[in-house]
Amino acid sequence: MRFAVIVFPGSNCDLDMYYAVKDELGAEVEYVSYQDTSLDRFDAILLPGGFSYGDYLRSGAIARFSPVMKAVVAAANEGKPVFGVCNGFQVLLEAGLLPGAMKRNEQLKFICRPVTLVVENNETMFTSSYRERQEITIPVAHGDGNYYCDDETLVQLKQNNQIVFTYKENINGSREHIAGITNKEGNVLGMMPHPERAVDEHLGSSDGLPLFKSMLKEWRERNAITS
Repeated sequence: MRFAVIVFPGSNCDLDMYYAVKDELGAEVEYVSYQDTSLDRFDAILLPGGFSYGDYLRSGAIARFSPVMKAVVAAANEGKPVFGVCNGFQVLLEAGLLPGAMKRNEQLKFICRPVTLVVENNETMFTSSYRERQEITIPVAHGDGNYYCDDETLVQLKQNNQIVFTYKENINGSREHIAGITNKEGNVLGMMPHPERAVDEHLGSSDGLPLFKSMLKEWRERNAITS
């Protein structure tokens, strides 16, 4: 399985994502520039955190128009897994690949600490290695992580089981404590916490590693490949 880590001007978690895949998962991974226009050679697309284009206008608003985003949308439409973390989640929202929007944290302060998440849906290609309602420890690092959607969208998210992760406690004002959602098809995931920073106990937690293992397991099963 070959992963692409998209690098925008201002990305600063691309190294974390790269080494989570390469060193901890043991899969193939490459950095891909925001200027590239094809992702055909990759099986999964990863959008890392950071401050793409300095977060001017809105977080992710400019990155959404980068040349590579047409290829990201195409990959999502083909059913390939597309995973955005923090700023990557914001980019996916701005691109319309996920519903809703991000606001400033309720406290109007940057939050950077480990938090407890609840796995609300363990039947996705990203979460099958977790238990339902499992509590995991994953760090957050964001100032614009307050997820918002209107009432109609919230109903749809619940009906389609698209809410994948929630915060155990209200950390930033996100509606219904939402920390991560998928698209209706289930192959695009966005989340504010950073699982790539929780793939080894030396980092304080390895609770993020099963997410990457789930993606690899799904790909192997889909392609009838055994380890």
